[in-house]
Amino acid sequence: MITAAQMRAARALAGIDQKTLAERAGVSLPTIQRMEASDGVVRGVVDTLVKVIQALEKSGVELIGENQPSEGSGRGVRLRQPAPDRNGSNG
Repeated sequence: MITAAQMRAARALAGIDQKTLAERAGVSLPTIQRMEASDGVVRGVVDTLVKVIQALEKSGVELIGENQPSEGSGRGVRLRQPAPDRNGSNG
């Protein structure tokens, strides 16, 4: 599974815009826009999700699932749970 935030971040790391991702994945621009605008985990046709993930991976991005180790090398970022603030909440 991939989240909308993960998809936007992966595209940014690859240095490509939504149109380029759509072209590389062989899907429409509105499909990419809808996927990135969703809340949480991106839902849609499995074949479309696979195409988008493959396009991101071919662009040099490694998508890391929650609690999964990184398999590659190179630079990247990983989102983690924020530490509680001094008042005991996350913001």
